[in-house]
Amino acid sequence: MKLEEIMEYSEEVRQAKEEKRPIVALESTIISHGMPYPENVETARETEAIIRKRGAVPATMAILDGKLKIGLTGEELDGLANSKNVLKVSRRDLPYVVAAKKNGATTVAATMILADRAGIEVFVTGGIGGVHREGHKTLDISADLNELSRTDVAVVCAGAKSILDIGLTLEYLETRGVPVIGMGTDEFPAFYSRRSGYGVDCALDTSGEIARLIRAKRALGLSGGVVVANPIPEADALDPDEMDRMIRQAVEKADQNGIKGKEVTPFLLNEVKRMTGGKSLKANIALVKHNAEVGSDLAVELARE
Repeated sequence: MKLEEIMEYSEEVRQAKEEKRPIVALESTIISHGMPYPENVETARETEAIIRKRGAVPATMAILDGKLKIGLTGEELDGLANSKNVLKVSRRDLPYVVAAKKNGATTVAATMILADRAGIEVFVTGGIGGVHREGHKTLDISADLNELSRTDVAVVCAGAKSILDIGLTLEYLETRGVPVIGMGTDEFPAFYSRRSGYGVDCALDTSGEIARLIRAKRALGLSGGVVVANPIPEADALDPDEMDRMIRQAVEKADQNGIKGKEVTPFLLNEVKRMTGGKSLKANIALVKHNAEVGSDLAVELARE
């Protein structure tokens, strides 16, 4: 089995690669596991439209019948949004899903891998995974962090999901040598909120400045990605103290129900959505779209080399 035998490009992405146009990778777990229907497919389509409008080409990643899909058709997006039999795929899961010819939605880590194999430098998501609360006891640490230390893709996000231990997540990234860039901010954002109480490694104000940092990293021969932490727009942000209280309640409920592993994040997100009366879902949609704007601009800058 060779990579070219299992990797399939959409016609739009294939043409963009031939013409050396900027491409932005997108994950698919946000469609299959992160949002309810129809908000999931609506957000996916609107995010792709934003990327096209800003001069780049969207490449939503997934595994369908064991094939690595680099860019999805509208029909394939709908299928992911409606199917109940889509596996959540991280690095460890890729070989099985490909070999067994299953359908899978890519997490941050898996999307980074597919983007890297496809030669795509920028990836837009909602928030990265990280060290879970009580992670110093459970060692529940997202594979996203290790992937950031080894795979050369810039990840534009609204920080780490606020259901995580943000302090430990940043410590882990520092140990792994992953630069954390604040987009117009010197404070690391907390997904639904603009503030976390933790700083970033450097604050840069433009996509041009971020592109220069990435080029310098490349020139130094330093492997691994960068985190571009882009705060949720002020108008869409939720109160950080209120969110922290709700998340603590959701974590306690997950513990009481014995929910572990891959099921923790979707459970916590659903609980937070319930407790906020749907406000957290609206905030999630807003931050993804905002990240798409920043990621598109960065991809355009990097394509000017």
